[in-house]
Amino acid sequence: MNEHHYLLPFASDYMEGTHPAILKKMMEINHTPMPGYGADTISHRAAEKILAACHAPEGEVHFLIGGTQTNATVIDAILASYQGVIAADTGHISVHEAGAIEFGGHKVLPLPHKLGKLSPDQIDAFLKNFEQDGNRDHMVMPGMVYLSHPTEYGTLYTADELRAIHRICQEHHIRLYLDGARLAYALACPENELDLPLIAACCDAFYIGGTKCGTLFGEAVVFPKKNTVPHFFTIIKQHGALLAKGWLLGLQFDTLFTDHLYQEIGRPAIEAADRIREALKAHHYQLFFPTPTNQIFAVMPDPVLPELEKKVAYGFWEKYDENHTVIRFATSWATRTEDTEALIAILQKLKH
Repeated sequence: MNEHHYLLPFASDYMEGTHPAILKKMMEINHTPMPGYGADTISHRAAEKILAACHAPEGEVHFLIGGTQTNATVIDAILASYQGVIAADTGHISVHEAGAIEFGGHKVLPLPHKLGKLSPDQIDAFLKNFEQDGNRDHMVMPGMVYLSHPTEYGTLYTADELRAIHRICQEHHIRLYLDGARLAYALACPENELDLPLIAACCDAFYIGGTKCGTLFGEAVVFPKKNTVPHFFTIIKQHGALLAKGWLLGLQFDTLFTDHLYQEIGRPAIEAADRIREALKAHHYQLFFPTPTNQIFAVMPDPVLPELEKKVAYGFWEKYDENHTVIRFATSWATRTEDTEALIAILQKLKH
């Protein structure tokens, strides 16, 4: 059988279960009755640890069950009915969430990306053009800028870029929201300039990814200022993103934010990705573009793909030309050294 669990696991960063430290804590309290919906002491403690790490003592934290639910819930909760959200045309909400934002009644306003990123200047120009348009009252009003860090292309925003986008959002009186689905891999990356306090200082809302960063499931939404969205708990419930056994989410993030585990958990992924990038270059494969995080994009000759897919689970990205395809290898917190070396050996033997 040619199923993914028989292949080297490089298709995504959520192929494994959960970090052993989380599993251990779950076993310890598995038979302890807990209040539901995040009202337990573990979830409260996790929220306090997250706010402390963000230097946002006046903020609030909510735990949701998955990334798409989180984006759809936060965006719908913040925007007015007539508003849309600016995003890169490659952004997760633009492409890979099956129209969840539009399903919630809000248009995604896509802008061209450069290596997955939006620039401050293009955001500013778009907002100024809207404000100067005589027909703007007949149009979807931009009410938010959506960023992801790392981006869908594994690239990173600089501190100056985030500060500039924050300033532009303030000048135009719109909200800034950051999707941190893979945030742990950014924090573990030497090239990264953003930390949690800076993100909290610049964003009206953001989420700290768990599903792709060591939890079984779940994301932590942070509002650096309390009551940014009144009755957000009820809005979570409306969107089907509230977990009855909320302590399962709280426990996972309580563990991740003990002894700086979240800041460290992505290091094996970065180390493995760097090894794979070095091997690809050494064996004369073309990188689609350089990325510093846990996603590696390679331009592969189409004839080698049937042989590769017999041994390796990887992700299709896009067609490069008639004879080449861009594929993605993704490492994770759980990537094993032996799997990385096995992948490198396979790449070395492929005839290209």
